[in-house]
Amino acid sequence: MAGEENVKEELRSQDASSNLSQHEAAGHPHSWSLEMLLRRLRTDHTKQDDKFANLLDAVGEFGTFQQRLVALTFIPSIMSAFFMFAGYFVFTAQKPYCNTSWILAVGPNLSEAEQLNLTIPRGPNGSFLMCLMYLPVPWNLDSIIHFGLNDTDKCQDGWIYPDAKTRSLINEFDLVCDAETKKDTAHIMFMAGILIGSLIFGLITDKMGRYPAILLSLLGLIIFGFGTAFVNSFHLYLLFRFGISQSVVGYSISSISLATEWLVGEHRAHAIILEHCFFAVGAMLLTGIAYSLPHWRLLFLVGGALAVPLISYIWILPESPRWLMMKGKVKEAKQMLCYAASVNKKTIPSNLLDEVQLPRKKVTQASVLDFCKNRQLCKVILVMSCVWATGLGLVFLASAAGAILSLTIINQTPSFLPIFLCCALAIVAFSLSFLLPETRDQPLFDSLDHSPEMRNKVKDMTPEDTSSDDMSSDDMSEEAAKNVILNAQILRLVPYPVSKPA
Repeated sequence: MAGEENVKEELRSQDASSNLSQHEAAGHPHSWSLEMLLRRLRTDHTKQDDKFANLLDAVGEFGTFQQRLVALTFIPSIMSAFFMFAGYFVFTAQKPYCNTSWILAVGPNLSEAEQLNLTIPRGPNGSFLMCLMYLPVPWNLDSIIHFGLNDTDKCQDGWIYPDAKTRSLINEFDLVCDAETKKDTAHIMFMAGILIGSLIFGLITDKMGRYPAILLSLLGLIIFGFGTAFVNSFHLYLLFRFGISQSVVGYSISSISLATEWLVGEHRAHAIILEHCFFAVGAMLLTGIAYSLPHWRLLFLVGGALAVPLISYIWILPESPRWLMMKGKVKEAKQMLCYAASVNKKTIPSNLLDEVQLPRKKVTQASVLDFCKNRQLCKVILVMSCVWATGLGLVFLASAAGAILSLTIINQTPSFLPIFLCCALAIVAFSLSFLLPETRDQPLFDSLDHSPEMRNKVKDMTPEDTSSDDMSSDDMSEEAAKNVILNAQILRLVPYPVSKPA
């Protein structure tokens, strides 16, 4: 009996193979080859992994609502770039000299050139030394001119900037000579804010939502950006730049999360590219404004004024339905999806809307440790941390650390070493990029159970494995289970040649 069953099974396999080959040989316009069938099944399985894919298709892939959302979330990127790079335009190079106005008491009619010749020492090349001065003496002007001055010391009464045409932080707070390194402190403080902000806003975006995180970051841009124009000390300037940097990185994380979770397929990639375009527009806008203003404080006044209208986002920005579902807010998620469909002049079928429901099994909260436990995510995070074109949360930590390290290397090493390191690291980053998985046409997964690694495990299972208790997930519908079994059966046929009919 067992032998007869084996023969029957083999005949059935040959019949199925012959039927497939006959369809291919017939060349019928509607017939599918085995490879096309496999591709279609994989595509369908991928779409089923993303619970919101069909819903967003019904809402409208890239309708009026999504277009408006992308514009709303990425317009503030202009201001993010404005405040991010503004720190490089407030340190306008100046040529200072020690303030030696003491000599005007004995020679009030001296010109500026005569004053410098009598009170400022010169270097070996004949140029005036910017950080030294001749000490005052109780002589008359004729004695000073005849005998000259010999005793030098550091500047005691501040500096003058005779050639300065604009007001910058350098001549505002005398960031010259021994205080010149404070300029690098400002850049390091900004990067430290990005590092801390990555942690803070990464948690806020996940715990409180994308909408509150965006509002908090925009509020920070307005307060710290506008307030920088009124600081009265360099230490207060550092504090406000620290706050601005946190707002910048917070908005980048939360806005990208919100936009990509409302989009599907290739529209996500297009939206990210568009975000970088808005960011570049902000950098160009800053360049034009910075060179036309005579005072550094005006730069932050203009930027703060341009950011004030962003307060209106309180009333016009939506929340992510994916985040609402993950937090169990099913009613709010349905309302948001229906509103988006009404804007796009679409109607969501009731059967699709009913699929938006809480999972019957308990969803565990993810943490940083989950990135280490999941091999696929761990590889992506490590590679992106080394590369950094984009990322969220943890990846921004690597970017801030790299920026701080680069400032240290530039200041402490010869000029050729930073150039060599940049080239070497660029080659390493390019090589590591080959380890990243393909994300084109892949769905967003709402939990680690739906990650690419878990999906690959499901595809590799045999039909017997799918019937075990490990595959009895409450989230998997009956149709999805059938597709998994059919996919596994067809995958078994791939390595074997299709036999011709007898």
